[in-house]
Amino acid sequence: MKIKTIIYWTTTALTVASMALSAELYLTRNAKMMAQFKKLGYPDYFPNILGAFKLLGVAALLSPGRALLKEWAYAGFSFTFLGASASHLAKRHEQEAAAPLVSLAILAASYLTRPRDREVAESPRV
Repeated sequence: MKIKTIIYWTTTALTVASMALSAELYLTRNAKMMAQFKKLGYPDYFPNILGAFKLLGVAALLSPGRALLKEWAYAGFSFTFLGASASHLAKRHEQEAAAPLVSLAILAASYLTRPRDREVAESPRV
């Protein structure tokens, strides 16, 4: 197996596993997770929204074909990680701000090493 393929599947598996786990924690309203959201100043319903969209993103990354849908999932996860890091920085939680950026780097590795059949074809120029 080529190294690029190994990197793609490893980073994609890490992303999918972490997003699925966090979605489960959000949707089951895990006490520690809810305390974190409260500490950041988010409303109680926010984890439900994020959890649902994380599950949709996981499904998109795992589904065969649907390259454009995968692009949207990568974008959504990128916004999630950047937003999480910014939220922690805004509340002066500098140490907690690093973890989402590590997740973003893993996501970027998945995106940059994805196979050609998982890329959106360029539209013809007019």
